[in-house]
Amino acid sequence: MRILVISNMYPSPSSPAFGIFVKNQVEGLQAEGMDLTVAAIRDPRTEKWNVLKKYLRWVTHSLLRFTRNYDLVHAHYAFPSGWLARLHYRIRKVPYIVTVHGGDLNKMAQKGSFFKKQTKRILEDAAHVITVGPDLYKEVTSKYNIPEERVSLLNMGVDRSIFYPRINERNPFQTNRQQKHLLFVGNLIKEKGIEELLSAVARMYYDGQNVRLHLVGAPKSNDYEQKLHEFVQTLGLEECVQFHGPKSQDDVARYMTYADLFILPSHIEGFGLVALESMACGTPVVASRTGGLPFLLSGGAGTLAEPQNIDSLTSAIDEVLSNSEVQKCQINAGFGKAESFDARSIIQEVVNLYHRAVEEKSTQ
Repeated sequence: MRILVISNMYPSPSSPAFGIFVKNQVEGLQAEGMDLTVAAIRDPRTEKWNVLKKYLRWVTHSLLRFTRNYDLVHAHYAFPSGWLARLHYRIRKVPYIVTVHGGDLNKMAQKGSFFKKQTKRILEDAAHVITVGPDLYKEVTSKYNIPEERVSLLNMGVDRSIFYPRINERNPFQTNRQQKHLLFVGNLIKEKGIEELLSAVARMYYDGQNVRLHLVGAPKSNDYEQKLHEFVQTLGLEECVQFHGPKSQDDVARYMTYADLFILPSHIEGFGLVALESMACGTPVVASRTGGLPFLLSGGAGTLAEPQNIDSLTSAIDEVLSNSEVQKCQINAGFGKAESFDARSIIQEVVNLYHRAVEEKSTQ
Protein backbone atom coordinates (compact mmCIF):
# COMPACT_ATOMS: atom_id res chain seq x y z
CA MET A 1 0.00 0.00 0.00
CA ARG A 2 1.41 3.37 -1.06
CA ILE A 3 0.39 6.33 1.07
CA LEU A 4 1.04 10.05 0.73
CA VAL A 5 1.20 11.88 4.07
CA ILE A 6 0.52 15.63 3.87
CA SER A 7 1.26 17.80 6.89
CA ASN A 8 1.85 21.48 7.56
CA MET A 9 4.07 20.49 10.51
CA TYR A 10 7.10 18.20 10.41
CA PRO A 11 10.46 18.30 12.23
CA SER A 12 13.80 19.31 10.79
CA PRO A 13 17.34 19.36 12.28
CA SER A 14 16.87 23.02 13.25
CA SER A 15 13.34 22.47 14.63
CA PRO A 16 13.34 18.89 15.99
CA ALA A 17 10.06 19.22 17.92
CA PHE A 18 7.98 20.90 15.18
CA GLY A 19 5.27 18.34 14.37
CA ILE A 20 7.34 15.53 15.89
CA PHE A 21 4.12 13.63 16.65
CA VAL A 22 3.48 13.32 12.90
CA LYS A 23 7.00 12.02 12.26
CA ASN A 24 6.67 9.51 15.11
CA GLN A 25 3.47 8.15 13.60
CA VAL A 26 5.01 8.00 10.12
CA GLU A 27 7.96 6.00 11.41
CA GLY A 28 5.63 3.71 13.38
CA LEU A 29 3.57 3.04 10.25
CA GLN A 30 6.70 2.39 8.21
CA ALA A 31 7.76 -0.17 10.82
CA GLU A 32 4.44 -1.91 10.13
CA GLY A 33 5.30 -2.21 6.44
CA MET A 34 3.46 0.84 5.12
CA ASP A 35 5.08 2.57 2.11
CA LEU A 36 4.82 6.26 3.06
CA THR A 37 5.91 9.42 1.25
CA VAL A 38 5.80 12.71 3.15
CA ALA A 39 5.01 16.16 1.76
CA ALA A 40 5.35 18.55 4.69
CA ILE A 41 6.33 21.98 5.95
CA ARG A 42 9.44 21.74 8.15
CA ASP A 43 9.85 25.40 9.08
CA PRO A 44 7.90 26.76 12.09
CA ARG A 45 8.66 30.45 11.49
CA THR A 46 5.62 32.72 11.06
CA GLU A 47 7.08 35.93 9.63
CA LYS A 48 4.91 36.99 6.65
CA TRP A 49 7.47 36.61 3.86
CA ASN A 50 8.67 33.29 5.21
CA VAL A 51 5.10 31.97 5.53
CA LEU A 52 4.34 32.85 1.91
CA LYS A 53 7.54 31.24 0.67
CA LYS A 54 7.23 28.02 2.64
CA TYR A 55 3.54 27.49 1.80
CA LEU A 56 4.13 28.06 -1.92
CA ARG A 57 6.98 25.55 -1.86
CA TRP A 58 4.86 23.04 0.09
CA VAL A 59 1.81 23.34 -2.17
CA THR A 60 3.98 22.98 -5.28
CA HIS A 61 5.75 19.95 -3.83
CA SER A 62 2.41 18.36 -2.88
CA LEU A 63 0.88 18.98 -6.31
CA LEU A 64 3.88 17.38 -8.00
CA ARG A 65 3.21 14.29 -5.90
CA PHE A 66 -0.20 14.00 -7.57
CA THR A 67 1.52 12.65 -10.70
CA ARG A 68 2.44 9.49 -8.79
CA ASN A 69 0.13 6.62 -7.95
CA TYR A 70 -0.99 6.35 -4.34
CA ASP A 71 -3.59 4.13 -2.74
CA LEU A 72 -4.41 6.60 0.02
CA VAL A 73 -3.63 10.11 1.27
CA HIS A 74 -3.38 10.89 5.00
CA ALA A 75 -3.65 14.59 5.89
CA HIS A 76 -2.70 15.96 9.29
CA TYR A 77 -4.88 19.01 10.08
CA ALA A 78 -8.11 19.62 8.18
CA PHE A 79 -6.97 22.91 6.67
CA PRO A 80 -4.74 23.44 4.83
CA SER A 81 -3.40 19.85 4.61
CA GLY A 82 -6.86 18.38 4.14
CA TRP A 83 -7.54 20.84 1.33
CA LEU A 84 -4.64 19.38 -0.63
CA ALA A 85 -5.80 15.83 0.16
CA ARG A 86 -9.32 16.65 -1.05
CA LEU A 87 -7.89 18.19 -4.23
CA HIS A 88 -5.98 14.95 -4.85
CA TYR A 89 -9.20 13.03 -4.28
CA ARG A 90 -11.13 15.13 -6.77
CA ILE A 91 -8.40 14.93 -9.42
CA ARG A 92 -7.19 11.34 -9.00
CA LYS A 93 -10.08 9.75 -7.04
CA VAL A 94 -7.65 8.66 -4.33
CA PRO A 95 -9.40 8.34 -0.93
CA TYR A 96 -8.05 10.27 2.01
CA ILE A 97 -8.05 10.19 5.78
CA VAL A 98 -7.72 13.42 7.77
CA THR A 99 -6.51 13.70 11.35
CA VAL A 100 -8.00 16.67 13.20
CA HIS A 101 -5.58 17.98 15.85
CA GLY A 102 -7.47 20.94 17.32
CA GLY A 103 -6.01 24.13 15.92
CA ASP A 104 -7.62 23.36 12.57
CA LEU A 105 -11.14 23.47 14.06
CA ASN A 106 -10.63 25.75 17.05
CA LYS A 107 -8.56 28.35 15.26
CA MET A 108 -8.26 28.01 11.49
CA ALA A 109 -11.93 27.22 10.81
CA GLN A 110 -12.91 30.27 12.87
CA LYS A 111 -11.00 32.73 10.70
CA GLY A 112 -13.97 33.26 8.35
CA SER A 113 -16.72 31.67 6.28
CA PHE A 114 -14.32 30.54 3.54
CA PHE A 115 -12.19 28.47 5.94
CA LYS A 116 -15.26 27.05 7.69
CA LYS A 117 -16.86 25.96 4.41
CA GLN A 118 -13.61 24.42 3.21
CA THR A 119 -13.20 22.56 6.51
CA LYS A 120 -16.73 21.18 6.24
CA ARG A 121 -16.15 19.96 2.67
CA ILE A 122 -12.84 18.39 3.65
CA LEU A 123 -14.45 16.44 6.51
CA GLU A 124 -17.48 15.43 4.42
CA ASP A 125 -15.42 14.00 1.55
CA ALA A 126 -12.88 12.18 3.74
CA ALA A 127 -13.00 8.40 3.77
CA HIS A 128 -12.42 8.67 7.51
CA VAL A 129 -11.78 11.37 10.10
CA ILE A 130 -9.48 10.79 13.07
CA THR A 131 -9.93 13.10 16.07
CA VAL A 132 -7.24 13.20 18.75
CA GLY A 133 -9.55 14.29 21.60
CA PRO A 134 -13.16 13.77 22.77
CA ASP A 135 -14.14 17.43 22.31
CA LEU A 136 -12.97 17.28 18.70
CA TYR A 137 -14.87 14.03 18.16
CA LYS A 138 -18.05 15.67 19.43
CA GLU A 139 -17.50 18.73 17.26
CA VAL A 140 -16.87 16.70 14.10
CA THR A 141 -19.93 14.47 14.62
CA SER A 142 -22.39 17.09 15.89
CA LYS A 143 -21.32 20.47 14.51
CA TYR A 144 -20.06 19.18 11.16
CA ASN A 145 -22.55 16.27 11.04
CA ILE A 146 -20.03 13.62 10.01
CA PRO A 147 -21.52 10.13 10.63
CA GLU A 148 -20.00 8.42 13.67
CA GLU A 149 -19.06 5.34 11.63
CA ARG A 150 -16.64 7.55 9.68
CA VAL A 151 -15.05 9.15 12.74
CA SER A 152 -12.57 7.69 15.24
CA LEU A 153 -11.28 9.02 18.55
CA LEU A 154 -7.62 8.13 18.32
CA ASN A 155 -4.80 10.21 19.80
CA MET A 156 -1.24 10.07 18.49
CA GLY A 157 -0.03 7.88 21.36
CA VAL A 158 3.09 8.02 23.48
CA ASP A 159 6.28 6.22 22.46
CA ARG A 160 7.27 4.53 25.70
CA SER A 161 10.58 3.39 24.23
CA ILE A 162 11.56 7.08 24.43
CA PHE A 163 9.40 8.48 27.22
CA TYR A 164 10.07 6.57 30.42
CA PRO A 165 11.73 7.47 33.76
CA ARG A 166 15.40 8.02 32.91
CA ILE A 167 16.53 7.96 36.50
CA ASN A 168 19.92 6.43 35.65
CA GLU A 169 20.79 9.20 33.19
CA ARG A 170 22.38 12.57 33.84
CA ASN A 171 20.25 15.17 35.60
CA PRO A 172 20.06 18.18 33.21
CA PHE A 173 19.18 20.59 36.02
CA GLN A 174 21.37 22.15 38.67
CA THR A 175 21.45 19.93 41.73
CA ASN A 176 19.77 21.89 44.47
CA ARG A 177 17.45 19.86 46.68
CA GLN A 178 15.63 22.94 47.87
CA GLN A 179 14.82 24.20 44.37
CA LYS A 180 11.71 23.07 42.53
CA HIS A 181 12.13 22.69 38.77
CA LEU A 182 9.05 23.52 36.67
CA LEU A 183 9.00 22.46 33.02
CA PHE A 184 7.13 23.64 29.92
CA VAL A 185 7.66 21.91 26.56
CA GLY A 186 6.06 23.20 23.37
CA ASN A 187 6.13 25.88 20.72
CA LEU A 188 6.75 29.34 22.14
CA ILE A 189 3.47 30.91 21.03
CA LYS A 190 0.89 32.99 22.87
CA GLU A 191 -1.76 30.25 22.70
CA LYS A 192 0.38 28.00 24.90
CA GLY A 193 -0.19 30.30 27.88
CA ILE A 194 3.46 31.04 28.52
CA GLU A 195 2.79 34.60 29.69
CA GLU A 196 0.32 33.35 32.30
CA LEU A 197 2.87 30.76 33.38
CA LEU A 198 5.56 33.41 33.79
CA SER A 199 3.16 35.54 35.84
CA ALA A 200 2.33 32.57 38.08
CA VAL A 201 6.02 31.82 38.59
CA ALA A 202 6.62 35.48 39.47
CA ARG A 203 4.01 35.26 42.23
CA MET A 204 5.65 32.15 43.64
CA TYR A 205 9.14 33.63 43.38
CA TYR A 206 8.21 36.83 45.20
CA ASP A 207 6.34 34.76 47.77
CA GLY A 208 9.70 33.26 48.71
CA GLN A 209 9.41 29.94 46.89
CA ASN A 210 12.61 28.54 45.42
CA VAL A 211 11.38 27.71 41.91
CA ARG A 212 13.02 27.61 38.51
CA LEU A 213 11.10 27.50 35.25
CA HIS A 214 12.54 25.73 32.21
CA LEU A 215 11.05 26.56 28.80
CA VAL A 216 11.85 23.99 26.11
CA GLY A 217 10.70 24.68 22.57
CA ALA A 218 11.20 26.69 19.42
CA PRO A 219 9.66 30.11 18.75
CA LYS A 220 7.46 30.47 15.68
CA SER A 221 8.09 34.21 15.72
CA ASN A 222 11.28 36.03 16.63
CA ASP A 223 9.18 39.00 17.72
CA TYR A 224 7.20 36.91 20.20
CA GLU A 225 10.34 35.28 21.53
CA GLN A 226 11.79 38.75 22.15
CA LYS A 227 8.55 39.76 23.86
CA LEU A 228 8.85 36.80 26.24
CA HIS A 229 12.44 37.71 27.13
CA GLU A 230 11.38 41.29 27.80
CA PHE A 231 8.47 40.04 29.93
CA VAL A 232 10.89 37.95 32.00
CA GLN A 233 12.99 41.07 32.58
CA THR A 234 9.92 43.15 33.47
CA LEU A 235 8.91 40.55 36.05
CA GLY A 236 12.46 40.37 37.40
CA LEU A 237 12.73 36.64 36.76
CA GLU A 238 16.11 36.49 35.02
CA GLU A 239 17.54 34.30 37.79
CA CYS A 240 14.75 31.71 37.78
CA VAL A 241 13.65 31.35 34.14
CA GLN A 242 15.73 29.57 31.54
CA PHE A 243 15.07 29.28 27.80
CA HIS A 244 16.55 26.03 26.48
CA GLY A 245 15.41 26.19 22.85
CA PRO A 246 14.27 23.08 20.96
CA LYS A 247 15.54 19.72 22.17
CA SER A 248 15.58 16.15 20.88
CA GLN A 249 13.01 13.73 22.26
CA ASP A 250 15.67 11.97 24.30
CA ASP A 251 16.64 15.27 25.91
CA VAL A 252 12.98 16.16 26.52
CA ALA A 253 12.46 12.81 28.25
CA ARG A 254 15.41 13.54 30.54
CA TYR A 255 14.05 17.00 31.33
CA MET A 256 10.66 15.48 32.12
CA THR A 257 12.15 12.81 34.34
CA TYR A 258 14.01 15.27 36.56
CA ALA A 259 11.39 18.05 36.62
CA ASP A 260 9.33 18.35 39.78
CA LEU A 261 6.27 19.42 37.79
CA PHE A 262 5.27 19.63 34.14
CA ILE A 263 2.95 22.52 33.21
CA LEU A 264 0.87 22.94 30.06
CA PRO A 265 -1.18 26.17 30.46
CA SER A 266 -2.60 26.23 26.91
CA HIS A 267 -5.49 28.42 25.83
CA ILE A 268 -6.61 25.69 23.41
CA GLU A 269 -5.33 22.14 23.05
CA GLY A 270 -6.59 19.27 20.90
CA PHE A 271 -5.26 16.44 23.06
CA GLY A 272 -2.09 17.45 24.87
CA LEU A 273 0.27 14.62 23.91
CA VAL A 274 3.23 16.32 25.59
CA ALA A 275 1.42 16.02 28.95
CA LEU A 276 1.00 12.29 28.33
CA GLU A 277 4.71 12.03 27.53
CA SER A 278 5.47 13.66 30.88
CA MET A 279 3.21 11.16 32.64
CA ALA A 280 5.15 8.33 30.99
CA CYS A 281 8.32 9.80 32.51
CA GLY A 282 6.80 9.77 35.99
CA THR A 283 6.27 13.51 36.39
CA PRO A 284 3.15 15.19 37.87
CA VAL A 285 1.20 17.45 35.51
CA VAL A 286 -0.73 20.71 35.78
CA ALA A 287 -2.63 21.69 32.64
CA SER A 288 -5.46 23.90 31.45
CA ARG A 289 -9.07 22.80 31.48
CA THR A 290 -9.40 22.93 27.70
CA GLY A 291 -9.75 20.58 24.74
CA GLY A 292 -8.70 17.01 25.46
CA LEU A 293 -6.77 17.83 28.65
CA PRO A 294 -9.64 17.23 31.13
CA PHE A 295 -10.09 13.78 29.56
CA LEU A 296 -6.36 13.08 29.65
CA LEU A 297 -5.89 14.23 33.26
CA SER A 298 -9.01 12.50 34.58
CA GLY A 299 -8.83 9.81 37.24
CA GLY A 300 -6.25 11.71 39.28
CA ALA A 301 -3.64 11.75 36.50
CA GLY A 302 -3.13 15.51 36.82
CA THR A 303 -4.41 18.82 38.17
CA LEU A 304 -6.47 21.21 36.05
CA ALA A 305 -6.34 25.02 36.04
CA GLU A 306 -8.69 27.40 34.28
CA PRO A 307 -7.18 28.64 30.99
CA GLN A 308 -5.86 32.22 30.89
CA ASN A 309 -6.36 32.49 34.66
CA ILE A 310 -3.20 33.32 36.61
CA ASP A 311 -4.87 32.82 40.01
CA SER A 312 -6.10 29.35 39.09
CA LEU A 313 -2.77 28.35 37.55
CA THR A 314 -0.79 29.52 40.58
CA SER A 315 -3.10 27.66 42.96
CA ALA A 316 -2.88 24.45 40.91
CA ILE A 317 0.93 24.58 40.87
CA ASP A 318 1.06 25.24 44.62
CA GLU A 319 -1.39 22.41 45.29
CA VAL A 320 0.82 19.82 43.60
CA LEU A 321 4.22 21.09 44.77
CA SER A 322 3.11 21.28 48.40
CA ASN A 323 1.50 17.84 48.63
CA SER A 324 3.66 14.73 48.21
CA GLU A 325 0.60 12.45 48.34
CA VAL A 326 -0.97 14.27 45.40
CA GLN A 327 2.30 13.87 43.51
CA LYS A 328 2.45 10.12 44.18
CA CYS A 329 -1.17 9.60 43.13
CA GLN A 330 -0.65 11.58 39.93
CA ILE A 331 2.48 9.65 39.05
CA ASN A 332 0.76 6.27 39.48
CA ALA A 333 -2.34 7.34 37.55
CA GLY A 334 -0.14 8.90 34.87
CA PHE A 335 1.71 5.64 34.27
CA GLY A 336 -1.65 3.96 33.76
CA LYS A 337 -2.72 6.58 31.21
CA ALA A 338 0.57 6.24 29.33
CA GLU A 339 0.11 2.48 29.14
CA SER A 340 -3.44 2.79 27.84
CA PHE A 341 -2.37 5.25 25.13
CA ASP A 342 0.73 3.40 23.98
CA ALA A 343 1.71 4.42 20.44
CA ARG A 344 2.24 0.87 19.20
CA SER A 345 -1.37 -0.20 19.71
CA ILE A 346 -2.63 3.07 18.20
CA ILE A 347 -0.42 2.59 15.13
CA GLN A 348 -2.12 -0.75 14.51
CA GLU A 349 -5.53 0.92 14.63
CA VAL A 350 -4.36 3.46 12.03
CA VAL A 351 -3.14 0.61 9.81
CA ASN A 352 -6.59 -0.99 10.07
CA LEU A 353 -8.22 2.30 9.04
CA TYR A 354 -5.89 2.51 6.04
CA HIS A 355 -6.89 -0.96 4.85
CA ARG A 356 -10.57 -0.22 5.43
CA ALA A 357 -10.47 3.02 3.42
CA VAL A 358 -8.71 1.36 0.48
CA GLU A 359 -11.02 -1.67 0.53
CA GLU A 360 -14.12 0.53 0.55
CA LYS A 361 -12.76 2.45 -2.43
CA SER A 362 -12.22 -0.81 -4.37
CA THR A 363 -15.83 -1.90 -3.85
CA GLN A 364 -17.31 1.37 -5.11
